[in-house]
Amino acid sequence: QVQLVESGGGLVQPGGSLRLSCAASGSIFSINTMGWYRQAPGKERELVAAKGSGGSTNYVDSVKGRFTISRDNAKNTVYLQMNSLKPDDTAVYYCNAEGVVRIGYASSRDYWGQGTQVTVSS
Repeated sequence: QVQLVESGGGLVQPGGSLRLSCAASGSIFSINTMGWYRQAPGKERELVAAKGSGGSTNYVDSVKGRFTISRDNAKNTVYLQMNSLKPDDTAVYYCNAEGVVRIGYASSRDYWGQGTQVTVSS
């Protein structure tokens, strides 16, 4: 089975920074896209940033210029550097691995992490 383990959430003041990490483990052959979603209370889950295996990136408009996604393909790990945090960034952040092919399997599937809370408040 594949597991995604997230770390790095917490409480930070407006204008501060946090770095989220997500490591995928479990006999993985390849991962197409790794990314971060977030869900605030009363709102739908939204894509924050994603990075393809070839290096392409995608960001939601509200975080452009403030958040940076990076990825270590050899370690099946994705990071989200979050700077200039705002109270509107408060949410549970979920790691997503899309198109995961496990060793010995022909098909792929998607996996989610358990979520990590990010709270931006003074």
